[in-house]
This record gives sequence, structure tokens and C-alpha cells, in this order.
Amino acid sequence: MKKNLSYIFVGLTLSVLLVASCSDKKKTGRTDTPTSGTISFVSDESFSPIIEEERQQFEFDYPKAHLKPIYTDEITGLKMIRDLKTCLLITSRGLTPNEIAFIKQKNIIPSVFPIAYDGLALIVNKQNNDTCITVKDVKRILSGQATNWNEINSGSKRGEIEVVFDNKQSATLNYAVDSLLEGKPINSPNIVAAKNSKAVIDYVDKTPNAIGVIGSNWLNDRRDTTNTTFKKNIHVMQVSIKDKATEMNSWKPYQAYLLDGRYPFVRTIYCIVVDPSKALPWSFANYISSPKGQLIIFRAGLLPYRGEINIRTVNVKNS
Repeated sequence: MKKNLSYIFVGLTLSVLLVASCSDKKKTGRTDTPTSGTISFVSDESFSPIIEEERQQFEFDYPKAHLKPIYTDEITGLKMIRDLKTCLLITSRGLTPNEIAFIKQKNIIPSVFPIAYDGLALIVNKQNNDTCITVKDVKRILSGQATNWNEINSGSKRGEIEVVFDNKQSATLNYAVDSLLEGKPINSPNIVAAKNSKAVIDYVDKTPNAIGVIGSNWLNDRRDTTNTTFKKNIHVMQVSIKDKATEMNSWKPYQAYLLDGRYPFVRTIYCIVVDPSKALPWSFANYISSPKGQLIIFRAGLLPYRGEINIRTVNVKNS
């Protein structure tokens, strides 16, 4: 049986979110306003492509505003927000009750809100045609129960499986531990920690037996306005929740499949703001949640958190 050829159109309708005004900043010594000044903010590096697009557009709209991003790992970012070393953090989880209580002890109430959904993609070398995999097998690989490609696809001669993450403390690895392994440590004997997300793609491009774990916002081909193609130097794996993965029951992290639940590895992206001045950090975070910021997320191939998503499927019959 052949899978029907379908083109999926995703439409987005957005509602307006107002940006808060600036309050008194005499006590902090800051001079930034909601639309001017210079501040730094922190983001997990795995989200840097989409955050760069947001930053550039914000600075274009507000020429007097200058945002200096610090792209680092999730654990470092969370420590910086707790210690008030930054007013804005963009990462893949909210604050725990203990973290909120810790910040409140400093007479600051943090604001945490979701801005988008991202797919956690699995990538393999372009010479590797074993591109369908089950959720169960992904867990077996990460837990060390499966270490060779022939344990995933019988007859494969690719040898041992190398698993490549962007960073030992990244949001990507934390998602794998918390959501896929339910808090248990990764026990695969062949784990590689690359320097960043780009290094993961480069490593997989040169390593036929590797699987890279990466945020899907790194993989969309910006030339494709339909968001249905990916970088050409690697293959993006199709993932299935079934016991056996086939072309018919496995899915890539396309926008529509993130939305309807067919792609199983989806994470939420959050803004965490500790800005009592309600100035530039607060303004930028709210800009990302505004209709314009959400449209940027939508056009980048991710799912915006706000707005009504409409999907229309058109089946094309071969004559």
C-alpha cells in the first residue's frame, strides 16, 4: 500500500496581546524603556535560529532598542535567571515552585509564559536509509538496551549507534531524560556531546552510524515557505508510536504533525521574565507573544502558542 500524497496547508489566526508599559527604574539604575536602550538576555542555544529572527525583527521595528543574546545551555540559563544575572530567559521549561519561591524572596515575582512548540528531531547521515524508528526503540537506544543498528533494523551493517547531543546541560538532553526516560539517566555507551546544534549537524553529516538529537527549528530550509523540507545534508528520521515503524505510520516533525499529535516528541518553549521595571526585557518577551512575533514563529516552521491554527489537507491523485 502506498501512502497518499497530501499537501498540508497550515493557517494561523492571531489575537492581540498588549505590551506592558515601563515603570519607575530609579532603584535599578537601568535606562532602558520598552522600545529603547540596550540589554542582554539569555536563551538555550537550541532555540537560537528562531530567537535570532525575533530579535532582528524587533530591532528593525524599534531602531533604538539593542538586544544582546547570550546563547548557552539550559542549566546555566536557569542559574542566571535565579541569580538575577539576566531579566529574560528563553528555554524549554518553566520554573519549579522552589525556583519561584527563591526568586520571590528577592521581592520579585517572575512571569512565565509559553511562546511556541518545537519538535525534537532525530537526524542521521544522508547515506543512512534506516530512517523510520519507533518511540520504543529511541528509548532503548538512550537507555543502553540497544547499542547496534542491527538491533533496530535487522540486517543493518552500520555497526554501533552513536548518539549526538548539542550539550551535556542543554534543553535537548534534559527533555530526553525527563520526558523520554522519565527521569532516568542516559546509559547509551556511545554518547557524544557536541559544542552546539550546528556541530551536531556537522557531526552526523560526517558519521554514517550516528543519530543526532536536535531542535527542529534548526532543520527547516528557509527557502521553503511551506515548511515541509529540511536541510539536505542529512536525513530527518520518521518516528512512530507503533511497535513497528513503517513509512505509513511514521512521521517527521512537520508543523501539522506537531499540532495533531502524530509526531510524538514535542516540547514547549517558554519565556521567563524577572523584570520589575517592565522595560525592554518584558517588551521583547511580549513581542514574541504578539501577533507579529507569533507569525515569525509560524513562518519558521514551529507552532506558535497563541492563535487559532487551521489545517486543510488536499489529496492529489496520480493519473
